[in-house]
Amino acid sequence: MFVDYAGHTIEIIDRATGEIKNAQIFVAVLGASNYTYAEATNDQTLPNWISSHIHAFEYFGGVTEIVVPDNLKSGVTSPCRYEPDINSTYHDMAVHYGTAVIPARVRAPKDKAKVEVGVQIVERWILAVLRNREFFSIEELNEAISELLEKLNTRPFKKLEGSRKSLFEKIEKDALLPIPQNRYEYAEWKKAKVNIDYHIELLKHYYSVPYILVHEEVEVRYTALRNCDKITYTFHGALGLIL
Repeated sequence: MFVDYAGHTIEIIDRATGEIKNAQIFVAVLGASNYTYAEATNDQTLPNWISSHIHAFEYFGGVTEIVVPDNLKSGVTSPCRYEPDINSTYHDMAVHYGTAVIPARVRAPKDKAKVEVGVQIVERWILAVLRNREFFSIEELNEAISELLEKLNTRPFKKLEGSRKSLFEKIEKDALLPIPQNRYEYAEWKKAKVNIDYHIELLKHYYSVPYILVHEEVEVRYTALRNCDKITYTFHGALGLIL
């Protein structure tokens, strides 16, 4: 699955204030059939980047063995031609779904040609159609995108038999990995130094860890901290749990 954001955006108008914001368009394209998914998000931040991947997997009805993003800051911390550093949350999501993230190589346009063509098609057959319409919410915009997306995927090929959808159902659908029963729960990671009182600070709250870790650095994984949800941490490869 090749993923990226379109270069063009769509305006969303705030009914109360009249303020105009530009919605970002996430695009995912499957490698063999060109079966396409697209959705609008408020921005390109990490939570929306992860959420869009989850929605794409659910739209396709399965998970691809490989996901190929461009070197966006949302997914790739340090771009490198041979060993890029994947964002911890992005890697965590990939592990949950059993897929591998292999970013397009720097200055290797062929690695992302598939999604670049997919983006152009989405811009031509979806964004261009919507350019003169007014939208007042992300939900309203995504409903319109969904309708046009169905038309795009069922539109007959010019030089091949069938459509993106029919080709997907013929050669790709059964090759996808099953979607896990539970959706990935968004989590973030942070490095923390264990104080002399064997506590770490996280988002202006303090949590205790084993006293033997005093003065050590641990890596903390945390989800939405509602009513002191659980936090996990790692130290030299060992896992711990904070309640």
